[in-house]
Amino acid sequence: MHLHTLPDPTRRGIGLMDLDTVRTVSRAVTAAHLFIYLVPETTEEAAGLGVTDPGPAYLAFRSAALGAVPWQVALAAFYNFSPRAVRAMAGAWDAAPPERWRAARFLAAERAIRRVDVQLTGDHIAEARSLIDPVVAGADYAGKVLAAANASVALPPNPLVALWQQITVAREWRGDAHLVVLADNGLGPCDCLVLHTATGRLPAALARATRQWDDDEWSAATARLVARGWLDSDSVLTDAGRAAREHMEAETDEHCAALWAPIGNAGARRFASLIAPIANAFTAAGTFQTVR
Repeated sequence: MHLHTLPDPTRRGIGLMDLDTVRTVSRAVTAAHLFIYLVPETTEEAAGLGVTDPGPAYLAFRSAALGAVPWQVALAAFYNFSPRAVRAMAGAWDAAPPERWRAARFLAAERAIRRVDVQLTGDHIAEARSLIDPVVAGADYAGKVLAAANASVALPPNPLVALWQQITVAREWRGDAHLVVLADNGLGPCDCLVLHTATGRLPAALARATRQWDDDEWSAATARLVARGWLDSDSVLTDAGRAAREHMEAETDEHCAALWAPIGNAGARRFASLIAPIANAFTAAGTFQTVR
């Protein structure tokens, strides 16, 4: 089992940031970003571009910031997806170029935000931007492919959607950092998905339907996790597996401490508070019932 020692508080700005605060703001960012994958407006906008299959639409929307890259390039950024799942997006740029996918994604976000009536005042949006903008501007994008791509996208005119796009950069930054941690700990693409489903936070049926690992691949990944002692013989998460997963989350937080260092602990906590109404509105609308 390859696991590093506990995070060194002298590394990557840890001395400036409390890791509990990093975890808190990361969760708030994820919650505020998540609705785009679940709302009907996204499905409708994809259909307007000629793509009705939710898998390729998801991949096209999320990878459009990269430009018209081949599916093999997108695969490199979508760690826990099987090659066959990502290959299905091969015709997305024929249906519409990436700039139209990006515009459609912003329109879907704007329509959904309006529908659930997110309660953020102009002053709160401006304050949130005053915090997230220096985070995005000051981030180190080396090895952060999806974050860097999203940071290069021109912000839309709608102030709340523009804020959401900056949130998206921070969300993808953490995701990119997490992939480095997974690979460094020898946890492969299918293996990390099996481990995630074992926590009960992601239904295995949903994971397998969307990531498209076949029975043999899923069984082989399960066997590897059993051999590491992270699952028992009944594929139930062990204490060692739970500790390993938390350790990798902590390593990811360690990476992310540098991301939030420009605004410090107080700024990060304030930002988490300011953007909470986004997730709250979608929760109240029932959007997150199937994933929480």
